[in-house]
Amino acid sequence: MPEPYIRLAVADDDERLALLDRSLWSTLHAVTPRPEPPYPPFFDERHPVGEFLVAELDGRVTGYIRLAQTIPLASHAHVLSIQGFAVAEEARGRGVGRALIRAAVAEARERGARRLTLRVLGHNAPARRLYESEGFAVEGVLPGEFLLDGSYVDDVCMGRSL
Repeated sequence: MPEPYIRLAVADDDERLALLDRSLWSTLHAVTPRPEPPYPPFFDERHPVGEFLVAELDGRVTGYIRLAQTIPLASHAHVLSIQGFAVAEEARGRGVGRALIRAAVAEARERGARRLTLRVLGHNAPARRLYESEGFAVEGVLPGEFLLDGSYVDDVCMGRSL
C-alpha cells in the first residue's frame, strides 16, 4: 500500500480542498452550519495557504491539516494549534490522518513551537483516539459548549509538548 505524500499547500489546491471540506461536513466535527452556495474560497485572509499541509495518496488530494497561531502575541508564539483537519472517506484507514498529524508535529517544531494544541468535539471518538495515540492529552473540557442536532456537545481541549 503506498504511503501518503504530505506537502505544503499551494494556491492551486483551493478548489480541491474546498470540495473535500464540503463533502465531509458533519456535526461529528463541524460546529458551523452546512456550507451552502455560493461557496467562499477555501483560502482567505483568515485561512492563508501557508497554514496548510496537504496529503496526497495515489496522486489525489486526500486530506489536509491547518497549523495556526491562535493568540497573536510574541509571548504565545511558541504555541501552535491544529485548527482544521480532514481526511477523505476513501482514504481513511490508509494512514493519511496519522501522516498529517506527524507532519504537523514536525512542521510545528520547524517553526519553533514548543507546544501543539487542538480542540475536538467530545463525541468525535475516532479523532480523539488518533490524537491520543499521537501523544495528545486532554487538558480541559468545556461541557456542553455546542448545541448540535439538538444535543449539547463538549469541546475537548488537547495538547502536547514538542
